Amino acid sequence: MPNRTSPPTPARADLRTGPAPVLGAAVLWGTTGTTASLAPAGAPAAAIGCAGLALGGVLLYLTSLAGRPRPTWTRRERWLLAAGVPAVAGYPVAFYPAVARTGVAVATVIALGSAPVFAGLLARVTGRHRPTARWAAGTAAAVLGCALLVLGGAAGRIDLAGVLLAAAAGLAYAGYSLIGGRLIGAGRPSDAVMGVLFGGAGLAVLPLVLALDPRWLATGAGAAVAGYLALFTVFLAYRLFGYGLRRTPAATATALTLAEPAVAAVLGVVVLGERLPAASWCGLAVSAAGLVLLTAGERAG
Repeated sequence: MPNRTSPPTPARADLRTGPAPVLGAAVLWGTTGTTASLAPAGAPAAAIGCAGLALGGVLLYLTSLAGRPRPTWTRRERWLLAAGVPAVAGYPVAFYPAVARTGVAVATVIALGSAPVFAGLLARVTGRHRPTARWAAGTAAAVLGCALLVLGGAAGRIDLAGVLLAAAAGLAYAGYSLIGGRLIGAGRPSDAVMGVLFGGAGLAVLPLVLALDPRWLATGAGAAVAGYLALFTVFLAYRLFGYGLRRTPAATATALTLAEPAVAAVLGVVVLGERLPAASWCGLAVSAAGLVLLTAGERAG
């Protein structure tokens, strides 16, 4: 953490703001699929993600209060937070069942490929940030690379309900990214914003975790999976994501997180012994080029 008694130097600030923390969050999110595959057999798909959100969200909220006065939110900010909580809660509720119906590959490319498009459109509609030509080019390259990467070997696994659920997850992610970005951009502490959004969402999904037969959480593997998801893919990842939103527009941030399926694919090869076709490796290269373009654009700005 930076010294609170003196402003950070530009070099130190760059490590905590802008594209680097967003990419760090995407790397952590890329471990989700591999981790979830280690859950006990029979654990409900939605319950796995919601358990991580419930634990990690409450932890985010509690740590956001440590040693800090509670922010006084304006009425408009409270409305934004109230809209953001169901968006955060909706992501695992939609995404994990989409994975169960269509597979990791198709669900990931639709959710993460649609998120930057939704974010750019929502940003334009609300007038908060006008997407640039660099954003459009970088996002198009990242989406194309993502599609080549994860769909290269996913023949015949497309389910309409799963596609719609994955798109809903992408919209939810774009929505809470824009809300978080607006509040943080207005000067609100990123820890406080993420703490309220994810703490509220964690409490919102807790009844679902309890309703979907939580006995898998009592096993060693179940507790380890839920603990990892909570600590790394929710708590740490969204702390990083919040830091990144301080200087990165939400439309760009959601595009940068297209690095997640690339990380997931590499882990699948290295850890799970999966094989990627040539088209998927080409997708890795195209997606990387798009991410470099987006990152360079933020540094130039």
